[in-house]
Amino acid sequence: METRDSMIRVSGLKKHYKGGSIKALDGVTVDINKGDVIAVIGPSGSGKSTFLRSLNLLEEPTGGSIIFKGIDITRKKYKNAEGKTVKLNIDELRQKMGMVFQHFNLFPHMTILDNMTLAPMKVKGISKAAAEKKALELLDRVGLKDRADAYPIQLSGGQKQRAAIVRALAMEPEVMLFDEPTSALDPEMVGEVLDVMKELAEEGMTMVVVTHEMGFAREVGNRLLFMAEGKLLEQGDPKVLFDHPQNPRLQDFLSKVL
Repeated sequence: METRDSMIRVSGLKKHYKGGSIKALDGVTVDINKGDVIAVIGPSGSGKSTFLRSLNLLEEPTGGSIIFKGIDITRKKYKNAEGKTVKLNIDELRQKMGMVFQHFNLFPHMTILDNMTLAPMKVKGISKAAAEKKALELLDRVGLKDRADAYPIQLSGGQKQRAAIVRALAMEPEVMLFDEPTSALDPEMVGEVLDVMKELAEEGMTMVVVTHEMGFAREVGNRLLFMAEGKLLEQGDPKVLFDHPQNPRLQDFLSKVL
C-alpha cells in the first residue's frame, strides 16, 4: 500500500535464471516506508538476499519495478522534474542505500580509518580532515575509535562487522540494507552487532534486514516479511506473525526455528 512516507515501492519484482526455469524472485510486491525496520525471514534459497540485492541493483531484476523516491530504478533512463530524459546514475543511487554484507568486505590492506574515509573522499569529494572527523565520531559511537589505525585482520569478526556498518553510515545513506549481517559471526559476537543495529532503528534509520536472528526480527522490526520459493507469502506486525502465523509455510518454518 502506498503511503505519503513511501521510500521504496517494489511491484511485481522478478528475477529469473536459466530462461525462467529458476525463479529466484517471482512477483514480489512490498512498500518500504521512511523509518521502517523490515526483517526479511525465510528458508535458505527463498530469495531473501536476491530481493535485498535487487533494491540497489546489485542484482538486475528480470521484471517488475522498484520506485525509489519517485524514480523507477529498474529502467536505465527516466524523466526528471523538468521533463527531460536522463540516464540513471547507479553510483549516485547506491550512495543513498548503505549495504552491509555477511562477510564485511573491508579492504584488508587499508586501516579501518582509511576504509571509512575512502568513499566519502572519492565519491562525495569530502576533504580528508572532514572525512576523518566524521569517521572517528562513528567509530567512537560503536566503541572502535581506539582501533582506527588497526587493519581488518587485527579485529574480531564482531568488530569488523561494526566497522562495516559505520563505513556504510559514513556515506549518510537514506536507507540501510543488511544481508545476514551476523551469520558469519561466532555466537558470542552476534549481540554486539545487533546492539548497533538496534540503536540505528531507535534513531529512525530506514532498514531492511535479511536475518536468521528471530529475536531481533520480533523485537526490533516493525514489519516482518516471510519469503519462500521466491514469493512473499506473508507480511505484517512481527509479534502478530510470530504468535499467529496464517500461512502454512510460515507455520512450518517457525516450528523449526523457534
